[in-house]
Amino acid sequence: MIDAKLLQILRCPQDHSSLTPAEQDVVERINRGIADKKVTTVGGQLLEKPFDGGLVREAGDLLYAIVDGIPVMLPDEAIELSQIGKDW
Repeated sequence: MIDAKLLQILRCPQDHSSLTPAEQDVVERINRGIADKKVTTVGGQLLEKPFDGGLVREAGDLLYAIVDGIPVMLPDEAIELSQIGKDW
């Protein structure tokens, strides 16, 4: 997925904290929510396509999607993980 050396370099663009790969069950739950049209980005955009994986910032509240092996590190495109607490 993400090269270990790259992961050591990447930081959250908002608070500059470290990032860790998202657990597969988290990615699967978000992708189910995307399929049901229930997941939005921090910027309010409704997500339409599932993604391969994600990077979670140190606080555990935001996920940056990995699409086609590339992390999308734009602050407005982050996904608030509080959304996965909903019934989907």
